[in-house]
Amino acid sequence: QVQLIESGGGLAQAGDSLKLSCAASKTRLSAYAAGWFRQAPGKEPEFVAAISRGGGITNYSDSVKGRFTVSRDSARNLVYLQMDGLKPADTAKYFCAAAIGAVPSTAAGYKYWGQGTQVTVAS
Repeated sequence: QVQLIESGGGLAQAGDSLKLSCAASKTRLSAYAAGWFRQAPGKEPEFVAAISRGGGITNYSDSVKGRFTVSRDSARNLVYLQMDGLKPADTAKYFCAAAIGAVPSTAAGYKYWGQGTQVTVAS
């Protein structure tokens, strides 16, 4: 069973930066497209960013475009989400997910999910 483990969340001030990491066990992450989603209390899960298997294609939601950067390090079997210019509206639990094939922007396109890491941004 593929396991994804997110790390790097925490408490930040508005304008700060955080870098989330997603590690995989029992598989090579490079075999999958990877995505980041977030879910705030009482809200539906929201697509944040995604990256293709090779890293050459990325996709971002309009709400984070220009502030967040998704990347991957296949040698370390990691996927990252660099979050700059954080806003209180970015407060949510962030999930890493892995997809077979393309670069989905919907949760239904992902097969494996991590347990999430909390990001809280204070104003």
